[in-house]
Amino acid sequence: MNLLVSTEWLAAELGKSDLRVIDASLFLPAHNRNARAEFEAAHIPGAVFFDIEEVSDSSSPFPHMLPSAEKFASRMQALGLGDGSRVVVYDNSPIKSSARAWWMLTLFGAHQVAILDGGFAKWQAEGRAIESGIPVVRHRHFTVWADKALVRDKAQITENLRTHAEQVVDARPEARFTGAEPEARPNLRRGHIPGSRNIPIDRLFNEDGTWRPLDDIRAEFTSAGLDLSKPIVATCGSGITAAVLAFAGALLGHPGVAIYDGAWSEWGASPTTPIVTGPAV
Repeated sequence: MNLLVSTEWLAAELGKSDLRVIDASLFLPAHNRNARAEFEAAHIPGAVFFDIEEVSDSSSPFPHMLPSAEKFASRMQALGLGDGSRVVVYDNSPIKSSARAWWMLTLFGAHQVAILDGGFAKWQAEGRAIESGIPVVRHRHFTVWADKALVRDKAQITENLRTHAEQVVDARPEARFTGAEPEARPNLRRGHIPGSRNIPIDRLFNEDGTWRPLDDIRAEFTSAGLDLSKPIVATCGSGITAAVLAFAGALLGHPGVAIYDGAWSEWGASPTTPIVTGPAV
């Protein structure tokens, strides 16, 4: 199974015993939409809803932080995801939240996880089958395991300012990266991590929500000043769109784009972290 699968491929695979389909749509308050309600109204047949807000560290003051391996495994078992499953994740969100679920599943030990190219919008536009309601699933065993080698914390990002061992790329819109526009969350300073680069995620997609050709995605990384042969850490506002850049790196064959999980919600809230404004230099 490829990292990115088409609607045609998924339609042909639906119903196979080892295939699991996940709707990982997530909306921010400004979107004024309810992901769970939209899922219950219409979803791909057999899909289950992956609640990114709930499958997170509820004890953290920062949004969407990774949960413990035990909590993640428990939630996946309840969704009917088990060891050996092939998983296809999709979303219907402007922030392409399926990438966050892809990253979490991969980090916590799922071996075959793909994203549906074009998501639910493309599936619907093609007139493919949908269903409504809350699915009934059978619990399966999901091994408790985590490899956090591709997770970074504030201390590591701070140390990287000294060593420059890893390139940092920010997925936020350009105006937020430069500090020209304020952050939506309160009490966050404007700007970006010193030395970081910027690839707003909308630059990676076609108008219909499908991913651009690999050569175009590679060109975006290159024009941002990133070397795909060297370590990269992605960041964003709250850890969601950073995963889009991590997935893009995987498509391009990068061995693993790490994610700063606290993201700007943590960095921008601190009174002591260094911040710069203006374009990347």
